[in-house]
Amino acid sequence: MQQVPTLVINGQPISQSVAVLEYLEEAYPDPPLLPKYSLQRAKVREITETICSGIQPLQQKSVVLPKIGDEKKNEWGQFWINKGFVALEQLLNKTAGKYCLGDEVTMADLCLVPQVDNAIRFNVDMSKFPLISKINEELSKLEAFKKAHPFAQPDCPEDLRQKYFAHLGLCAY
Repeated sequence: MQQVPTLVINGQPISQSVAVLEYLEEAYPDPPLLPKYSLQRAKVREITETICSGIQPLQQKSVVLPKIGDEKKNEWGQFWINKGFVALEQLLNKTAGKYCLGDEVTMADLCLVPQVDNAIRFNVDMSKFPLISKINEELSKLEAFKKAHPFAQPDCPEDLRQKYFAHLGLCAY
């Protein structure tokens, strides 16, 4: 489908976020992306799928938004992200600690951060989602999340990189 992410292992591409995360969990289980116990694992998968299947596809840049048109895309994105975040906030009220499920980073957290970035891109009022915002803030403090941010990548356009590092109060070089 010519979409990201795609992970290439031994010449074999693996696409789609959840498939990539499941591969990483199985191939590199330390640190784990899923909790030890079955019910907790199911809750992480529920949160992950709420984001990856229930929210993200409806505001996808390459598939949905071109059909909506420039004049309606922000309204469309806000509507579907708000709808999804209402459900996600309720779900997280039952599972969250410091992160989506307790105090350990899981695959749900890996999916939450880019969706919050999308919400900000669509000017979603994040004050309506205090728990999502709190979790995202905690995750953004972690070095791995700072390094993985799209604006921190070597192929990021320089103007976006400078904007990102300035936001962190750092120099890009």
